[in-house]
Amino acid sequence: MLFSENFKIAIRALRANKMRSVLTMLGIVIGVATVVALLSIGKGVTANITSSIQSNGSNLLTVSPGKQQTGPGGGGSQQASYLYYADYQLLQRSLVDNIAAIVPSYQSSYLVDHGNESFSVNVTGTTKEYQETNSYEVAEGRFISDGDNKAESRVAVLGAGTAKDLFGGLTAVGKTISIKGVKFEVVGVLEAKGSSGFGGSSDDAVFIPLETGYGKLFGSTATYNDKKIVNSISVSVANTEAMDTVSAQIEFLIRRAHKLTSSDELDFNVLSQSDLLSTLTSVTQTLTIFLGAIAGISLLVGGIGIMNIMLVSVTERTKEIGLRKAVGATKNQILTQFLIETVTLSLLGGIIGILFGIGLALLVTLSGAFTAVITADSILLAFTFALGIGVFFGLYPAYRAANLTPMVALRYE
Repeated sequence: MLFSENFKIAIRALRANKMRSVLTMLGIVIGVATVVALLSIGKGVTANITSSIQSNGSNLLTVSPGKQQTGPGGGGSQQASYLYYADYQLLQRSLVDNIAAIVPSYQSSYLVDHGNESFSVNVTGTTKEYQETNSYEVAEGRFISDGDNKAESRVAVLGAGTAKDLFGGLTAVGKTISIKGVKFEVVGVLEAKGSSGFGGSSDDAVFIPLETGYGKLFGSTATYNDKKIVNSISVSVANTEAMDTVSAQIEFLIRRAHKLTSSDELDFNVLSQSDLLSTLTSVTQTLTIFLGAIAGISLLVGGIGIMNIMLVSVTERTKEIGLRKAVGATKNQILTQFLIETVTLSLLGGIIGILFGIGLALLVTLSGAFTAVITADSILLAFTFALGIGVFFGLYPAYRAANLTPMVALRYE
């Protein structure tokens, strides 16, 4: 019997039980749609993170706190687990060669008010170099200046998202906002940068002079052992070939400032943009694989459903199988017919699932959270998986049908 004839018989058998066929395919549809959507979203998050980090250039080193502080009597190391403003000043004095800028920052979340509008926003105290090292463009007004820091001026620069939330479409520059009850004049609004890739946005921010924050806003939360602390120190290296040298110098200077010996564990981290990119990409890829594996479980469940229905179909069509064998059908022909039915169910479910998965990915993109990246390899993977499920779970019912003897099958009630 020709393959085309087997295919027609398989289609007729599936159409004879439309509702059962649709319900059987449902597990495959859900599984494939989930695989395609999650892989696309995962690739989109990775691309977003990559773009965000690379936008700051490849010449940026970030110094951040490392080991957590152990409380008194808590055992373990008592080494400092903070970065201090004094560390920034030390680097500023000591790092001269190949340095374009050194930028300290302290960030915390505060309630920001204007009129009847009130939002919890990340407030960052920093210096004028922050704008350049983090690739922000000013849409209105200006950024923080050295003069603002020296005078501890109560001025603020708003991210595009915060400006929209507080002022709608109105001009924000020159207006007054309140941060934790302290009045600040808005002197600038930044261009939109978009999502950070983790469900948040770098546009939902407020920037103030760091010295103003220490003197008028942050309070005791920004000090430890009577020393001012920072969340991070960014070092922009003028020559990318000197990245390793500068990184080693930073490690040496801060290790000495924190009174750590060469054998002590570092209580801070010095990471380049490529280090950050590698770490974050690895995390997102692991998450994507993990979520894809969870989605694959629904494909397996769908495959089990297909095998179950095909076993029922073999039982219902025992007499038909016996009759076909009695008139000369071979084992291979019977096996091929039932295998075609199983694979057809699986592939139809796979195609529908791929379309649903693409639709879900497009909905995520349209939501504006981030752009999901639909790639041919994710579609091919899902399609191949669906095909493999159909063959794997269809073999046993097909083999069982092929091995029925004509006499037993014809007598079956």
